[in-house]
Amino acid sequence: MKSLFARLAVTVAAAGLSLTSAFAAPRTDLAIGMQLEPPHLDPTSAAAGAIDQVLYANVYEGLTRFTADGAIVPALAKSWDISDDGLSYTFTLEDGVTFHNGDAMTAADVKFSLDRARAEHSTNAQKALFTGITDVTVIDDVTLRLTLDAPNGQLLFNLAWGDAVVVNETTIADITTTANGTGPFVVDRWVKGDRIDLVRNPAYWGEAPQLNKATFRFIADPSASFAAMMAGDIDAFPNYPAPETLAQFSADPRFTVINGSTEGETILAMNNKDTVFADRRVRKAVAHAIDRQAIIDGAMFGFGTPIGTHFAPHHPDYIDLTGQSAYDPALAKTLLAEAGYPNGFTTTLKLPPPSYARRGGEIIAAQLKDVGITAEITTLEWAQWLEDVFRGKNYGLTIVSHTEPYDIGIYARPDYYFQYDNADLQNLISTLAGATNPDQRRDLVQKAQLMIADDYVNAYLFQLPQAGVINARIKGLWENAPTQATDLTGVYWTD
Repeated sequence: MKSLFARLAVTVAAAGLSLTSAFAAPRTDLAIGMQLEPPHLDPTSAAAGAIDQVLYANVYEGLTRFTADGAIVPALAKSWDISDDGLSYTFTLEDGVTFHNGDAMTAADVKFSLDRARAEHSTNAQKALFTGITDVTVIDDVTLRLTLDAPNGQLLFNLAWGDAVVVNETTIADITTTANGTGPFVVDRWVKGDRIDLVRNPAYWGEAPQLNKATFRFIADPSASFAAMMAGDIDAFPNYPAPETLAQFSADPRFTVINGSTEGETILAMNNKDTVFADRRVRKAVAHAIDRQAIIDGAMFGFGTPIGTHFAPHHPDYIDLTGQSAYDPALAKTLLAEAGYPNGFTTTLKLPPPSYARRGGEIIAAQLKDVGITAEITTLEWAQWLEDVFRGKNYGLTIVSHTEPYDIGIYARPDYYFQYDNADLQNLISTLAGATNPDQRRDLVQKAQLMIADDYVNAYLFQLPQAGVINARIKGLWENAPTQATDLTGVYWTD
């Protein structure tokens, strides 16, 4: 009898444990994998997408923001009024917002942030976003007015970029090492070379996130990324760097594979002021020497959409111009001979860390070799690439994915790293910036696509996919990437 009661007790206890487990609260922590580590923590002074991937919407906020479907919605500005002539925007801010250090966020902080971004000596990587703003006026603590030199149909879009977030003047001296935003998460710790820990902001002005903690782990090696996901050391890897193993994850019910789109036009950029690449015939030869599909298959294992210009294929105004630079090595050799290089030439090919660049670079170097061009590969860490290529313009060729949304306007900046200077395109982009009629905007942006494709400014490869792996119990991560971000504000675990 005693044995029977003992067995019953064990059975009841086991049932109780099972019942407790069944109703256990979902997890509130998350470990996210990233291939690149941010060079610093200031989203307003660098072109490194890794900064926004950690901080956008999580730690820093702007007047407006992108949603998962690319729409522009209010953020720190809860509403705005536009004057009839389109030259004045009056923003009403959310009241009671504080920075993570406890300082109140007011219209004065917004003015400081925008004035800093558009200042003559600004280091903002997207300073051009703010050039049409002639004045920022504080009306009161929660109201300010932006005055423009011409109507700008892109203003609310531009203010949603990570480069336009609101920063705190009192802590600006430490912004690269100490993040002080208004967002729902606070940077708790940055262990360089390893991780950044975020914790929930208990004083957040808006809706509290369901996660209490999120850790961004930096894993540069694709094989190590695979091992970390399989072992459960990482819960999500939104931009997974080893596409060759995605089929393995798809077959495993523990995981969900994301196959979305990004704003990332992946290009073989050419230094248009380099002695060789200043010749359009040489640039055209390079474009025709490239077999896009071989790069997509070899470097991306079939993931990626071919592009023939600098515009996202999922955008309704996109034109498919891939045929204009179709793979044709014989034509490439003819063009090189016409340009005075019958035996080809030697140039540099500088590659940043992402696997699409490193793997793609090897394939491209071989393809260029077939037409007589020797591309000497140099691999760079991200900070080195930013210093040597992006800022220093010390390169012949490079591969990079431009993940900023609707960024064809970079071709109107002669001082941008590929140094393309075309007055006609600059006038066209200026007209586009002031256009508000959708039909007119479509016509202008399609003309811009044609213009840069006709001039073979760069060799256009593919649109970077949002190929990711996540634990199947995680919900709320963006499937597509309308901007470079890992927005955690709506992420949660299911039971």
